[in-house]
Amino acid sequence: MLSVMLGEAWHAMGCNRLRTALTMLGMVIGVGSVVLMMAIGQGAQYAVAQTISTMGSNLYVIIAGWTQQAGVRSGGGYGFTLRLGDADAIEELDGVSLVAPAHQGTQQVVYGSKNWSSVIVGTTPAYLEARAWSVASGYGMDDSDVRSATRVALVGKTVVESLFEADEEPLGKTIRIRNTPFTIIGTLAPKGQNLDGRDQDDTIIVPLTTAQRKVFGVPFAGSIRQIVVQAESNEAMPAVEKSVTALLRQRHRLRADQDNDFYIRNLAAAADSAAETTRVMSLLLGAIASVSLLVGGIGIMNIMLVSVTERTREIGVRMAIGARQKDILAQFLLEAIMISITGCLIGLALGIGSALAVNALTDMVIVISGSAVLVAFVVAAGVGVFFGFYPARKAAALDPIEALRYQ
Repeated sequence: MLSVMLGEAWHAMGCNRLRTALTMLGMVIGVGSVVLMMAIGQGAQYAVAQTISTMGSNLYVIIAGWTQQAGVRSGGGYGFTLRLGDADAIEELDGVSLVAPAHQGTQQVVYGSKNWSSVIVGTTPAYLEARAWSVASGYGMDDSDVRSATRVALVGKTVVESLFEADEEPLGKTIRIRNTPFTIIGTLAPKGQNLDGRDQDDTIIVPLTTAQRKVFGVPFAGSIRQIVVQAESNEAMPAVEKSVTALLRQRHRLRADQDNDFYIRNLAAAADSAAETTRVMSLLLGAIASVSLLVGGIGIMNIMLVSVTERTREIGVRMAIGARQKDILAQFLLEAIMISITGCLIGLALGIGSALAVNALTDMVIVISGSAVLVAFVVAAGVGVFFGFYPARKAAALDPIEALRYQ
């Protein structure tokens, strides 16, 4: 029975090929748009997730406060309100996994006849672990390098490309930072841009003590500009933030009416905010594209109503020879579903092809997920059922005598 009804539906579609094609066009555009927009949106989510993963997990960055000299007030991060002792004390707090004191700034780096302005980070070995930053070649620094203030450096990919020739091996070479020679002992794995758009690979990491004595200089022994703190878990972060704030206020002898002389930046919160933004954008793109599906469904209902009117006498003949109302309902509903699903399949091919073309012709990250394709297909089939039901019900409700008299 079903095969006969499918054959009838296919024949009815073939009798008016141009009209059927124009009816399916709405579904083709709708499904294709949904698949393409969802692929772009999920690609953006994937790109943000990759950027977040390069920052490390469960991180806080504690930044030194501002200073004022001769009436000139510096911005946050340029004061010297943090000490190495603060980092040691934070490491003893519950819920803290890693602590890495750091002192960083931009300096001109020279190698041979080339020079490059790069971010110099003076820190400890824990910094690489907290930032989930691996060494691509060579080896990393250890605690003995920090204790001895050795002149060794780990360089990022951008620094290597800017100072060395394409076929030149940077390991073992000597670069100069503020006229101080540093030997490259390792190259850092690429990380790309962070959430602020800064190139993380444009970085040189040196021992903290060496940076303090040879690169930046500090007015007070043990002064640092920031402390990177990694919590044991995401759930422990709020408690860690409160503990760190209370501890630093106590160590810095701040009264209750005094503001903090430091800033705590929650990198996880910034990452979650960026991820939420991309999720909203992805949903918005999908919602906008779904409007085309609604338009396509209205087109199906319109054409099916026209078809019912044109085939009124045929419906009367079918009822006269024994067709029941549910048979007429199923016949016209099946035709609507076939138009919808056929347009959906063509739209899927168009959407996937367009997504692959965008990926090939641009630098955009495109992610085509099976769930998005399945949802588009199910929604398109549902649109066919929803908008095809009224015309099918109207056809089934026709009076056989009146239908046979219809001219």
